[in-house]
Amino acid sequence: MKNSPIAISLLFALLSPVLLPCSGDFTGGVEDESPPTVCIVGSGIGGSSVAHFLRNYSVSTGLNRAKILMFERHEIVGGRMRTVTVAGDTFEAGGSILHPKNYHVKDFVERFNLTVRLPTPIEESSAIGIWDGKKFVVKTFGSGTKFPFLDTIVSWVNDLYLFLRYGFSLLRMSSFIENTVDNFLKYYESLESRPIFDNVEGMLKWSGLYNLTKLTLQEKLSEAQLSPLLVNELVTVITRINYGQSVLISGLAGAVSLAGSGGGLWSVEGGNWQMAAKLINHSDITLHLNEKIESISHLGNHYELNSTKGNSYKCDVTVVATPLDEVDIQFSPAISIPKRELQHTHATFVRGLLNPGYFGMKSLSDVPALLGTLEDPLIPFSCISILRKYSKTDMTYKIFTRQPASDSLLDELFSRRTETVRIDWGAYPKYHAPEVFAPFILDDHHLYYVNAFENAASTMETSAVAGENIARLIISRFMTKESSSSSEKRSCSSGLHSDL
Repeated sequence: MKNSPIAISLLFALLSPVLLPCSGDFTGGVEDESPPTVCIVGSGIGGSSVAHFLRNYSVSTGLNRAKILMFERHEIVGGRMRTVTVAGDTFEAGGSILHPKNYHVKDFVERFNLTVRLPTPIEESSAIGIWDGKKFVVKTFGSGTKFPFLDTIVSWVNDLYLFLRYGFSLLRMSSFIENTVDNFLKYYESLESRPIFDNVEGMLKWSGLYNLTKLTLQEKLSEAQLSPLLVNELVTVITRINYGQSVLISGLAGAVSLAGSGGGLWSVEGGNWQMAAKLINHSDITLHLNEKIESISHLGNHYELNSTKGNSYKCDVTVVATPLDEVDIQFSPAISIPKRELQHTHATFVRGLLNPGYFGMKSLSDVPALLGTLEDPLIPFSCISILRKYSKTDMTYKIFTRQPASDSLLDELFSRRTETVRIDWGAYPKYHAPEVFAPFILDDHHLYYVNAFENAASTMETSAVAGENIARLIISRFMTKESSSSSEKRSCSSGLHSDL
């Protein structure tokens, strides 16, 4: 029978009530939807790593066309990777050293053709002194001669000297470090064999590192049967240099600190901040410099970010990639994270000449190239190192202190100063044991926190590892959301078919 126009009109009228409920939910295929917007607060290695891995891992997902906005409150990218210029030379003022097994940052450097900077002869000098406030309790011989075989002999002599002082505890310390590094290497396993983690505790338990956060470094090294002399001297010097704290920091942070004192360390020529800059430049990001985010609000199906410039941004996913400890961002609804303080390290760069008399020495050649100190509140500095030697009477030094270095202190330490640069560096968390961790997911939606992992350990590489996991977590949860939407659309179509 031929259908009349009236019959067809009646059919559509009858079907309309069935179609209406579905039309409100259905927005067409992914191709018809506007691409999602991902907003990242912070342009350090954590935030730039999230953007990089999002671009690399989301090729076959709804996030592959995402718009990524990045907000940096300072005028340059890099977060806590900063450089300082002293008398025309550039030195690292923030995150300084990279481990040979830091595979993410190693890949970044190779991927973007950055130049690896190896330590200079003065930085590699084996002349180390441990100062107790009155005298050197440990002092090794310096190397760096023009004859490699002499350097080898000096190294052997130093090894023998340290072995006679600390015994087999040195070997037990090496074993402790190697076990920690081996567990950390699990984070580089294939994506198929490596889970996606929605909390820091699960991430650490999977790699076998969680128990290190439950006790102090001192307690963990006692379990490993290291002598108190080694812990109170050499280990203390290392933790004071790398984290500005004592051996009472958590065991994992301490183990990472010890790993950063080994051989094969390197950095990026011209500044480590370039890794973040390259990641940002190659991840198709809209970068907002000098724009501080002051509030993040969840408004049902999106986030609204408001900046101090009076701008407002609509975001489907928001990633906080800066420590929340010293930034004033208002969250609505309010979030809940454990209270945490940052350890401030005051880095002072001095071009001039150290005063050997301060250390009871007559000649500057008797003062080691690296001066570490014991844990004593009366000692006003954590360490002093030579960064560059221009001549016997002209060098650039780096001094770490827990309080700002006063001119009077510097005048005691140096016989001559031609240039002084001070940096106040909110460097890393104050570590305690047992550690308590903030969540990776700050709400029930798509608000993420990269720096939750910093309570485990704070390095450039751990930030990249956390950033990679956050990127995978976003993609996983976003795909789950998409699958749920698709299921609703399929259910709607099935219901319509039944009604028809």
